Amino acid sequence: MKAPRPRQAKAGPANQLRIIAGKWRSRRVEFPVAEGLRPTGDRIRETLFNWLAADIPGSRCLDAFAGSGALGFEALSRGAREVVFLETNTDAYRCLCRNRQQLEAEGANIVHSDALSWLPAHAAQPFDIIFVDPPFADNLQTRCLEQIALSGASHPETLIYLESPVDKPPTIPAGWLVLKEKRTGNVRYQLLKAA
Repeated sequence: MKAPRPRQAKAGPANQLRIIAGKWRSRRVEFPVAEGLRPTGDRIRETLFNWLAADIPGSRCLDAFAGSGALGFEALSRGAREVVFLETNTDAYRCLCRNRQQLEAEGANIVHSDALSWLPAHAAQPFDIIFVDPPFADNLQTRCLEQIALSGASHPETLIYLESPVDKPPTIPAGWLVLKEKRTGNVRYQLLKAA
């Protein structure tokens, strides 16, 4: 008699995340395995977009370190007018382009560039909301906030979402306000207001 074959666990979708709410609610977007790519989890995203509920509709947003596109696609799903996605990793950039096509996301402008070099050259028109969630190992938070403040990417009402390691708090530009702040594990996430 043959030994029974071991049951294989059902493989869940690898490298996918779910859009939480809006017109693409429950749709999934894919992302590649890439060093430093750490999609913002469902709970944090839900909290963030509750904070931004009144500000998202009709807004112009920047996803400065797009990675999986979790924040930018969530913003578009909830009514943002435009999101500029910046991504340096070629595989992640291509995946963002495929997700834009699958979602038919007309407001998604995906750029193969890094935020620190793109901001000084292209931020003539300020954004209403900016998502800053770089790879933690690169310690780019403070430098990116400085570029936002210097480049004209923000106006006095711009909201900036920032993720950083709890043990390495970034320097917030002078005059900016911390409106909201929470911690989950080793992640600090904040909602800032530009001066």
